[in-house]
Amino acid sequence: MPLTVGVIGPEDLVQKVVAVGDRAGSARLLPLPYRHEAETVAVVRDARSRADALLFTGVVPYALADGAGVLDRPAMYVPYNGATLLRALVELLRLGHDVSRVSIDTLRREEVLETMAEAKLPTDRVRVLPYRPGLTSEDVVDFHLDARDTRKTRVAITCLGSAFHVLEQHTHAVRLAPSRHSILATLQALVLDTAGRHSGDAQVVLGIVDLPGAAGDDRLPEDIRVLGGSLAELPDGRRLVVTTRGVLQTATEQFTRIPFLDGLAARHGTAHVGFGLGRTAAEAEALARRAVNRARAAGPAAAVVSMVDDVDIVIGAGSAGAGGPEAESAVFPESPALLARRVGLHPQTLDRLRELAAKDGDAGVTAHHVAEHLSVQQRTARRILKRLERAGVAVPTGSRQEGQTGRPPIVYRVLL
Repeated sequence: MPLTVGVIGPEDLVQKVVAVGDRAGSARLLPLPYRHEAETVAVVRDARSRADALLFTGVVPYALADGAGVLDRPAMYVPYNGATLLRALVELLRLGHDVSRVSIDTLRREEVLETMAEAKLPTDRVRVLPYRPGLTSEDVVDFHLDARDTRKTRVAITCLGSAFHVLEQHTHAVRLAPSRHSILATLQALVLDTAGRHSGDAQVVLGIVDLPGAAGDDRLPEDIRVLGGSLAELPDGRRLVVTTRGVLQTATEQFTRIPFLDGLAARHGTAHVGFGLGRTAAEAEALARRAVNRARAAGPAAAVVSMVDDVDIVIGAGSAGAGGPEAESAVFPESPALLARRVGLHPQTLDRLRELAAKDGDAGVTAHHVAEHLSVQQRTARRILKRLERAGVAVPTGSRQEGQTGRPPIVYRVLL
């Protein structure tokens, strides 16, 4: 059965993307148009039960959905740089317009300058407004009109449909639309990514639960229900759990916590759980046995997720991403590459965070510090700190007033 890809954007661009994508035949495309980009989040939420993946007609609706935290499945946007921008500039030249005096929104400045430089077009009088979270269509209109009045630009090139309808009443305006090549390339990449994720999510996972007196524990089946799998007794008295990778990753928050581990330890004194993720059932079982043995060596209550290539993720009791003191001690320290994979950050980003933590010492770090050190938005910095907290390597220690008004930022002790 083909994947269903929801196409989100203004109606005319959605129709174009669907028309181009349907001819490719790689997925079933579901049109999900909106009248204004402010409706993006509502459209995404409504599409959850109908689409396997989401394709946005541009970066603006994608950024709005991403900022609202509603992207719970594979999602990409069709880029407007490169061939799309160049095509618009060539058309303007053909019509006799001066493309050395243009204002362009949404695209990154370096993308615009690179495209124009390759076309041997002057760039010293080009004005660019890159997209940033919180940017509104009113901001975009004001930027173009100010560029016209103060910088004497002749053409406004916009990626925002709502801004275009206002601008065309005041100046010569061009609305960028994704090229056929960009649509097909992005759709193909999205379909491949979604298919790969579905295949990985369906991978069978075997888990071994090692408890003293587990046979008399009537609450164990209820505990493992969060894993959505079945429970059976092994000949040696331990319990075997059968689930899938996708369910396990969701239930353990990307292998950072075992929801029922503390309860098992409280009832039995010791609790050891090992999960094996292999390419075959036999390999998964062997990895599960290795995982539970490593869990036993880690302490009275621990869990381990073992994968191929000797990748083991150790989760101690109480770590659960809660930031307790137990989260600070790992019996098997993870390599930087493994920690980066578990946290979902680039190893170089972790290295720079390690530098920041060492520089600030016991004072701790805030999202403001991380944003400045990594040159990212504060919203991105907060997400990074939350990921580290869930992984047990960042502990919130309080809050600190840093001179600005509003709610004081959270201070974290980063354990890298």
